[in-house]
Amino acid sequence: MASLQCRAVAVVPVERCLSGRDLSEPRLTADGARLGYVLSQQGHAEVVMVDLASGEQRSITGVVAPRPGRGLGGGCWCWSADEQAIVYAAGDGNLWWQQLDGAPARQLTAQGPERVAQAPAVVPDGSRVVYVVEQAEVWSVSLIDGTVERLDDGSADFCFDPFPTPCSSGVLWLAWNVPDMPWDHTRVVNITFADMARSEWVPEGSVQQPRTLPDGRGTGIVDAHGWNNLWVDGEVVVDEPFEHGGPTWGLGQRSYACSPDGQFIAFTRNEAGFGRLCVVELATGQVREQSRGVHGQLSWAGDRLAALRTGARTPTQVVVYDTSGGPSSAWPRHTVAVGPDASWADDDLVEPEAITITAADGSTVFARLYRAAPSDAPPRMICWVHGGPTDQWQVTFMPRIAYWRSRGWNIVVPDHRGSTGHGRAYQQALNGRWGELDVSDVVATIRHAHEAGWATPATTALNGGSAGGFTVLGVLRDAPELVAAAVVAYPVADLADLAERSHRFERHSTLTLVGDPAAPGGAERYLERSPVWFTERITTPLLVFHGEDDPVVPVGQSRLLVERIRPRGSEVQLLVYPAEGHGFRQRVNQLDEYARTEAFLHRHVP
Repeated sequence: MASLQCRAVAVVPVERCLSGRDLSEPRLTADGARLGYVLSQQGHAEVVMVDLASGEQRSITGVVAPRPGRGLGGGCWCWSADEQAIVYAAGDGNLWWQQLDGAPARQLTAQGPERVAQAPAVVPDGSRVVYVVEQAEVWSVSLIDGTVERLDDGSADFCFDPFPTPCSSGVLWLAWNVPDMPWDHTRVVNITFADMARSEWVPEGSVQQPRTLPDGRGTGIVDAHGWNNLWVDGEVVVDEPFEHGGPTWGLGQRSYACSPDGQFIAFTRNEAGFGRLCVVELATGQVREQSRGVHGQLSWAGDRLAALRTGARTPTQVVVYDTSGGPSSAWPRHTVAVGPDASWADDDLVEPEAITITAADGSTVFARLYRAAPSDAPPRMICWVHGGPTDQWQVTFMPRIAYWRSRGWNIVVPDHRGSTGHGRAYQQALNGRWGELDVSDVVATIRHAHEAGWATPATTALNGGSAGGFTVLGVLRDAPELVAAAVVAYPVADLADLAERSHRFERHSTLTLVGDPAAPGGAERYLERSPVWFTERITTPLLVFHGEDDPVVPVGQSRLLVERIRPRGSEVQLLVYPAEGHGFRQRVNQLDEYARTEAFLHRHVP
């Protein structure tokens, strides 16, 4: 009888993880015949136009490069009313007009470079472009005489995603005020151009992506019933325990799209981190599931629906669905562009397993497990904590996970309380308790993993960036016996400093997540939960990365953290990369981060 043996799984080279292109913001023309999307590669971005009949592709942006959105976000560009040009937000902070016939681009605004204009939207009659400046002001520029006019009244701290009404009479946008974040409480502002008459809709909870149907009825994603669900005209359309939109971390999320006739809406569904594309008939409320995978940036025109699509085994791609058969039929899918390196093989990528964990207080906590490639070696595990903390690593294409899996590591990704994707109550549970519940939930996740045999304390490492790094450091304080080593990138280490010096978007978030430092006991709470003030309890070997120019978490926090740990004799290393921010963009630094992390983990978890 022939002997049986495990087939070796190839180790994923780091170059494969760093090669490829980023894709964002696919948008169809009104007839569905052409598609534009943003392509970014090695620091350069361009808008690419595709003729869907012939497949011909060409770049249509001018000398001044676009400022692309990130991930499933947007805010970079839109079609002109006649679709013979595009308007895009450029790297110089201004909006530019680019004809498709190749004529030189012309500058529309002059707010940059000191201030940044984004999220352009052309009014249907072609008379003007509405947009936001510094994510705080709504402006209009006339396409007839170039007149620039501010539309908001300054009462909101943040304004996102202006959307012109179908009749061209006005515009609506999303607004909120600090200390709220956009997932706490938001409102929809609506004005008319003729007389600047203003109205607001303030739902219970939060709303995102406010738009209208062709008949003028308002649409949006609202969590008033406990989940981010699709609403139309002030009423929930699909009331279910799944999220239909992610947290509003940036401009231009498009997790739903209306059919051209206004009878159907395609929407995305987050099923405990796993994605699905669905469509609902507005008249009946009947929902049909169309495709698996995490989708975003939906655009529906003619007989086509375009989207970004990604998954654990699906490298990020721009796809187009043929909707001509109607929502009751299965929609054929065509791939227009693939971003990552083409050499990824099925063996490199796996679907994670959804797991549930009982937390210390009896609550249910969620996580996902990516099992290591088959090996005779003892099981090792990286517990990887997402940032935010109001966020989630959905089941998308993640080369970093594939890299470590292929080297024999199980990867566990916990959704501690405060994570998105599990309803408003789960996300809001962290309010006032950041640095407590997230830490105890991750500790519970690691204990569960050890009981399940996925690793032992001697073969467990922790990894996390930003808010995830803050949680990792909390675990090192409370349960150092559970892990052998830890790696953090640009970690939050000083809450008071974060509240004072972080970027404007989330500088105030600690008021909700930790509390008011001026309240009784508030200042002590900030000290107790800040890693720079409990360094005497951090004895686990620690590797720290940070960007010199980080606008979110000042690099001084990591320097102070390491400065206070080192004299106590614990092993700690700090790598600061020049000209890098909150995340590393330069290839040389990305390669260095992988190499140093691998050497560090090999030394402590051989």
